[in-house]
Amino acid sequence: MASLSIPIAPEGNLSRYLQEIRKFPMLSPEEELSLAKRWRDEGDENAAHKLVTSHLRLVAKIAMGYRGYGLPVGELISEGNVGMMQAVKRFDPDRGFRLATYAMWWIRAAIQEYILHSWSLVKMGTTAAQKKLFFNLRRLKGQMAALEDGDLQPEVVAKIAKTLQVPEQDVVSMNRRLASPDNSLNAPVRADSEGEWQDWLVDESETQEATIAEAQDMSNRKDMLAGALKTLNERERHILIERRLKDEPTTLEELSQQYNISRERVRQIEVRAFEKLQKSMKQQIAERRLNVG
Repeated sequence: MASLSIPIAPEGNLSRYLQEIRKFPMLSPEEELSLAKRWRDEGDENAAHKLVTSHLRLVAKIAMGYRGYGLPVGELISEGNVGMMQAVKRFDPDRGFRLATYAMWWIRAAIQEYILHSWSLVKMGTTAAQKKLFFNLRRLKGQMAALEDGDLQPEVVAKIAKTLQVPEQDVVSMNRRLASPDNSLNAPVRADSEGEWQDWLVDESETQEATIAEAQDMSNRKDMLAGALKTLNERERHILIERRLKDEPTTLEELSQQYNISRERVRQIEVRAFEKLQKSMKQQIAERRLNVG
Protein backbone atom coordinates (compact mmCIF):
# COMPACT_ATOMS: atom_id res chain seq x y z
CA MET A 1 0.00 0.00 0.00
CA ALA A 2 3.02 2.23 0.46
CA SER A 3 3.32 2.73 -3.31
CA LEU A 4 -0.39 3.46 -3.77
CA SER A 5 -1.11 7.08 -4.66
CA ILE A 6 -4.06 9.23 -5.65
CA PRO A 7 -3.88 10.20 -9.35
CA ILE A 8 -4.50 13.91 -8.75
CA ALA A 9 -4.04 16.03 -5.65
CA PRO A 10 -7.18 17.77 -4.29
CA GLU A 11 -5.07 20.57 -2.80
CA GLY A 12 -4.50 21.99 -6.26
CA ASN A 13 -7.44 22.67 -8.57
CA LEU A 14 -10.36 21.36 -6.53
CA SER A 15 -12.89 21.66 -9.37
CA ARG A 16 -10.66 19.67 -11.68
CA TYR A 17 -10.10 17.07 -8.97
CA LEU A 18 -13.84 16.59 -8.45
CA GLN A 19 -14.31 16.20 -12.19
CA GLU A 20 -11.47 13.70 -12.50
CA ILE A 21 -12.63 11.40 -9.71
CA ARG A 22 -16.02 11.04 -11.41
CA LYS A 23 -14.22 9.19 -14.21
CA PHE A 24 -13.43 6.24 -11.97
CA PRO A 25 -16.19 3.61 -12.34
CA MET A 26 -18.29 2.43 -9.43
CA LEU A 27 -17.79 -1.24 -8.60
CA SER A 28 -20.46 -3.90 -8.48
CA PRO A 29 -20.53 -6.07 -5.34
CA GLU A 30 -18.97 -8.91 -7.31
CA GLU A 31 -16.14 -6.73 -8.68
CA GLU A 32 -15.45 -5.29 -5.24
CA LEU A 33 -15.30 -8.73 -3.66
CA SER A 34 -12.93 -10.02 -6.31
CA LEU A 35 -10.59 -7.02 -6.03
CA ALA A 36 -10.60 -7.14 -2.24
CA LYS A 37 -9.63 -10.81 -2.24
CA ARG A 38 -6.87 -10.19 -4.79
CA TRP A 39 -5.44 -7.47 -2.57
CA ARG A 40 -5.76 -9.49 0.65
CA ASP A 41 -4.55 -12.83 -0.69
CA GLU A 42 -2.07 -11.79 -3.37
CA GLY A 43 -1.03 -8.27 -2.38
CA ASP A 44 -2.20 -7.04 -5.79
CA GLU A 45 -1.65 -3.27 -5.57
CA ASN A 46 -3.52 -2.69 -8.82
CA ALA A 47 -6.60 -4.20 -7.19
CA ALA A 48 -6.10 -2.02 -4.10
CA HIS A 49 -5.73 1.04 -6.34
CA LYS A 50 -9.07 0.29 -8.03
CA LEU A 51 -10.74 -0.13 -4.65
CA VAL A 52 -9.47 3.24 -3.47
CA THR A 53 -10.16 5.23 -6.64
CA SER A 54 -13.71 3.86 -6.95
CA HIS A 55 -14.44 5.38 -3.52
CA LEU A 56 -12.86 8.82 -3.97
CA ARG A 57 -16.30 10.33 -4.53
CA LEU A 58 -17.37 8.97 -1.14
CA VAL A 59 -14.36 10.62 0.49
CA ALA A 60 -15.13 13.96 -1.17
CA LYS A 61 -18.79 13.78 -0.10
CA ILE A 62 -17.86 13.13 3.54
CA ALA A 63 -15.17 15.83 3.51
CA MET A 64 -17.66 18.39 2.20
CA GLY A 65 -19.65 17.87 5.38
CA TYR A 66 -16.78 19.37 7.37
CA ARG A 67 -16.44 22.59 5.34
CA GLY A 68 -17.82 24.67 8.18
CA TYR A 69 -14.66 24.31 10.24
CA GLY A 70 -12.81 26.83 8.11
CA LEU A 71 -10.12 24.47 6.79
CA PRO A 72 -9.31 24.06 3.08
CA VAL A 73 -11.60 21.47 1.51
CA GLY A 74 -8.70 20.06 -0.46
CA GLU A 75 -6.82 19.29 2.73
CA LEU A 76 -9.89 17.67 4.28
CA ILE A 77 -10.23 15.46 1.20
CA SER A 78 -6.54 14.54 1.34
CA GLU A 79 -6.87 13.44 4.95
CA GLY A 80 -10.01 11.50 4.07
CA ASN A 81 -8.11 9.78 1.25
CA VAL A 82 -5.51 8.62 3.77
CA GLY A 83 -8.32 7.15 5.84
CA MET A 84 -9.70 5.47 2.73
CA MET A 85 -6.35 3.82 2.00
CA GLN A 86 -6.15 2.61 5.59
CA ALA A 87 -9.63 1.14 5.24
CA VAL A 88 -8.68 -0.78 2.09
CA LYS A 89 -5.58 -2.09 3.83
CA ARG A 90 -7.65 -3.52 6.70
CA PHE A 91 -10.82 -4.52 4.85
CA ASP A 92 -11.89 -8.15 5.21
CA PRO A 93 -14.17 -9.09 2.28
CA ASP A 94 -15.33 -12.22 4.09
CA ARG A 95 -17.12 -10.21 6.79
CA GLY A 96 -20.11 -9.77 4.47
CA PHE A 97 -20.47 -5.98 4.22
CA ARG A 98 -19.50 -3.49 1.54
CA LEU A 99 -16.23 -1.60 1.61
CA ALA A 100 -18.04 1.77 1.71
CA THR A 101 -19.76 0.84 4.98
CA TYR A 102 -16.43 -0.03 6.60
CA ALA A 103 -14.46 2.83 5.02
CA MET A 104 -16.76 5.60 6.27
CA TRP A 105 -15.45 5.13 9.81
CA TRP A 106 -11.81 5.44 8.72
CA ILE A 107 -12.48 8.44 6.48
CA ARG A 108 -14.30 10.36 9.22
CA ALA A 109 -11.69 9.44 11.82
CA ALA A 110 -8.85 10.75 9.63
CA ILE A 111 -10.67 14.01 8.89
CA GLN A 112 -11.70 14.60 12.50
CA GLU A 113 -8.19 13.95 13.78
CA TYR A 114 -6.86 16.46 11.25
CA ILE A 115 -9.40 19.05 12.39
CA LEU A 116 -8.44 18.57 16.02
CA HIS A 117 -4.76 19.01 15.18
CA SER A 118 -5.40 22.06 13.03
CA TRP A 119 -7.86 24.12 15.06
CA SER A 120 -6.20 26.30 17.67
CA LEU A 121 -9.75 26.94 18.87
CA VAL A 122 -9.86 23.53 20.53
CA LYS A 123 -7.83 23.67 23.74
CA MET A 124 -5.88 20.45 23.71
CA GLY A 125 -6.15 18.49 26.92
CA THR A 126 -9.67 19.70 27.77
CA THR A 127 -12.54 17.36 28.52
CA ALA A 128 -14.19 15.04 26.05
CA ALA A 129 -17.41 17.02 26.58
CA GLN A 130 -15.79 20.18 25.20
CA LYS A 131 -14.51 18.33 22.13
CA LYS A 132 -17.98 16.87 21.72
CA LEU A 133 -19.36 20.42 21.78
CA PHE A 134 -16.93 21.38 19.01
CA PHE A 135 -18.22 18.66 16.69
CA ASN A 136 -21.92 18.76 17.63
CA LEU A 137 -22.83 22.44 17.94
CA ARG A 138 -23.86 22.93 14.30
CA ARG A 139 -26.02 19.82 14.26
CA LEU A 140 -27.89 20.84 17.40
CA LYS A 141 -28.37 24.39 16.12
CA GLY A 142 -29.87 22.97 12.96
CA GLN A 143 -32.29 20.80 14.91
CA MET A 144 -33.40 23.86 16.87
CA ALA A 145 -33.65 26.08 13.77
CA ALA A 146 -31.03 28.39 15.27
CA LEU A 147 -28.60 28.64 12.37
CA GLU A 148 -28.97 32.39 11.87
CA ASP A 149 -25.92 34.57 12.49
CA GLY A 150 -25.33 36.14 15.87
CA ASP A 151 -25.54 35.01 19.46
CA LEU A 152 -27.87 32.18 20.39
CA GLN A 153 -31.02 32.80 22.36
CA PRO A 154 -30.63 32.00 26.09
CA GLU A 155 -33.10 29.11 25.91
CA VAL A 156 -31.14 27.57 23.00
CA VAL A 157 -27.87 27.97 24.88
CA ALA A 158 -29.38 26.30 27.94
CA LYS A 159 -30.76 23.39 25.92
CA ILE A 160 -27.48 22.73 24.08
CA ALA A 161 -25.48 22.99 27.32
CA LYS A 162 -27.81 20.49 29.00
CA THR A 163 -27.74 18.10 26.04
CA LEU A 164 -23.94 18.05 25.81
CA GLN A 165 -23.33 18.51 29.56
CA VAL A 166 -21.08 21.54 29.22
CA PRO A 167 -21.24 25.02 30.82
CA GLU A 168 -23.49 27.52 29.03
CA GLN A 169 -20.55 29.92 28.66
CA ASP A 170 -18.68 27.26 26.67
CA VAL A 171 -21.62 27.07 24.25
CA VAL A 172 -21.70 30.85 23.82
CA SER A 173 -17.92 31.08 23.33
CA MET A 174 -17.73 28.18 20.87
CA ASN A 175 -20.66 29.51 18.85
CA ARG A 176 -19.04 32.95 18.53
CA ARG A 177 -15.74 31.48 17.42
CA LEU A 178 -17.30 29.12 14.88
CA ALA A 179 -19.56 31.85 13.50
CA SER A 180 -16.85 34.46 13.14
CA PRO A 181 -16.19 35.29 9.46
CA ASP A 182 -12.71 36.11 8.25
CA ASN A 183 -13.47 39.72 7.27
CA SER A 184 -10.77 42.19 6.46
CA LEU A 185 -10.23 45.00 8.95
CA ASN A 186 -9.39 47.20 5.97
CA ALA A 187 -12.92 46.91 4.61
CA PRO A 188 -14.86 50.19 4.63
CA VAL A 189 -17.51 50.64 7.30
CA ARG A 190 -19.98 51.79 4.63
CA ALA A 191 -19.83 51.92 0.88
CA ASP A 192 -19.89 55.72 0.94
CA SER A 193 -17.37 56.03 3.76
CA GLU A 194 -13.61 56.38 3.73
CA GLY A 195 -13.33 55.01 7.26
CA GLU A 196 -12.27 51.39 7.80
CA TRP A 197 -13.34 48.94 10.49
CA GLN A 198 -9.88 49.01 12.03
CA ASP A 199 -10.35 52.72 12.77
CA TRP A 200 -13.07 51.82 15.26
CA LEU A 201 -11.12 49.15 17.12
CA VAL A 202 -9.93 49.78 20.65
CA ASP A 203 -6.62 48.19 21.52
CA GLU A 204 -7.46 45.96 24.46
CA SER A 205 -4.80 43.40 23.67
CA GLU A 206 -2.34 42.06 26.17
CA THR A 207 1.30 42.99 26.12
CA GLN A 208 3.52 41.47 23.47
CA GLU A 209 5.12 39.24 26.09
CA ALA A 210 1.73 37.88 27.18
CA THR A 211 0.66 37.27 23.60
CA ILE A 212 3.83 35.36 22.82
CA ALA A 213 3.46 33.31 26.00
CA GLU A 214 -0.14 32.39 25.12
CA ALA A 215 0.84 31.37 21.60
CA GLN A 216 3.67 29.26 22.95
CA ASP A 217 1.33 27.60 25.43
CA MET A 218 -1.10 26.70 22.66
CA SER A 219 1.73 25.32 20.55
CA ASN A 220 2.90 23.23 23.49
CA ARG A 221 -0.58 21.83 24.00
CA LYS A 222 -0.79 20.80 20.35
CA ASP A 223 2.61 19.11 20.54
CA MET A 224 1.61 17.27 23.69
CA LEU A 225 -1.64 16.02 22.16
CA ALA A 226 0.21 14.78 19.08
CA GLY A 227 2.63 12.95 21.36
CA ALA A 228 -0.19 11.53 23.47
CA LEU A 229 -2.04 10.17 20.42
CA LYS A 230 1.06 8.21 19.48
CA THR A 231 0.77 6.23 22.72
CA LEU A 232 -2.46 4.67 21.42
CA ASN A 233 -2.51 1.78 19.01
CA GLU A 234 -4.67 2.02 15.90
CA ARG A 235 -7.65 0.22 17.41
CA GLU A 236 -7.62 2.35 20.55
CA ARG A 237 -7.41 5.58 18.59
CA HIS A 238 -10.15 4.53 16.19
CA ILE A 239 -12.53 3.50 18.99
CA LEU A 240 -11.82 6.68 20.93
CA ILE A 241 -12.67 8.83 17.92
CA GLU A 242 -15.77 6.80 17.06
CA ARG A 243 -17.12 6.96 20.60
CA ARG A 244 -16.18 10.53 21.58
CA LEU A 245 -15.68 12.72 18.52
CA LYS A 246 -18.39 11.80 16.04
CA ASP A 247 -21.55 13.84 15.52
CA GLU A 248 -23.46 10.71 16.46
CA PRO A 249 -21.13 8.36 18.36
CA THR A 250 -20.92 4.83 17.07
CA THR A 251 -22.64 2.37 19.37
CA LEU A 252 -20.78 -0.27 21.32
CA GLU A 253 -22.74 -2.88 19.38
CA GLU A 254 -21.57 -1.58 15.99
CA LEU A 255 -17.93 -1.48 17.08
CA SER A 256 -18.16 -4.90 18.70
CA GLN A 257 -19.32 -6.33 15.37
CA GLN A 258 -16.63 -4.47 13.45
CA TYR A 259 -13.83 -5.82 15.67
CA ASN A 260 -15.52 -9.13 16.49
CA ILE A 261 -15.29 -8.52 20.22
CA SER A 262 -17.87 -7.98 22.98
CA ARG A 263 -19.49 -4.63 23.72
CA GLU A 264 -17.94 -4.65 27.17
CA ARG A 265 -14.52 -5.16 25.60
CA VAL A 266 -15.09 -2.13 23.32
CA ARG A 267 -16.08 -0.05 26.35
CA GLN A 268 -12.95 -1.17 28.20
CA ILE A 269 -10.74 -0.21 25.24
CA GLU A 270 -12.41 3.21 25.04
CA VAL A 271 -11.84 3.89 28.75
CA ARG A 272 -8.27 2.62 28.60
CA ALA A 273 -7.48 4.74 25.55
CA PHE A 274 -8.78 7.89 27.22
CA GLU A 275 -6.86 7.12 30.41
CA LYS A 276 -3.67 6.57 28.40
CA LEU A 277 -4.21 9.88 26.64
CA GLN A 278 -4.62 11.71 29.95
CA LYS A 279 -1.62 9.95 31.50
CA SER A 280 0.62 10.87 28.59
CA MET A 281 -0.48 14.51 28.72
CA LYS A 282 0.23 14.69 32.46
CA GLN A 283 3.64 13.08 32.01
CA GLN A 284 4.59 15.54 29.30
CA ILE A 285 3.47 18.47 31.45
CA ALA A 286 5.55 17.17 34.37
CA GLU A 287 8.61 16.69 32.13
CA ARG A 288 8.32 20.21 30.74
CA ARG A 289 8.09 21.64 34.24
CA LEU A 290 11.23 19.76 35.24
CA ASN A 291 13.06 21.05 32.19
CA VAL A 292 12.01 24.60 32.98
CA GLY A 293 13.07 24.22 36.60
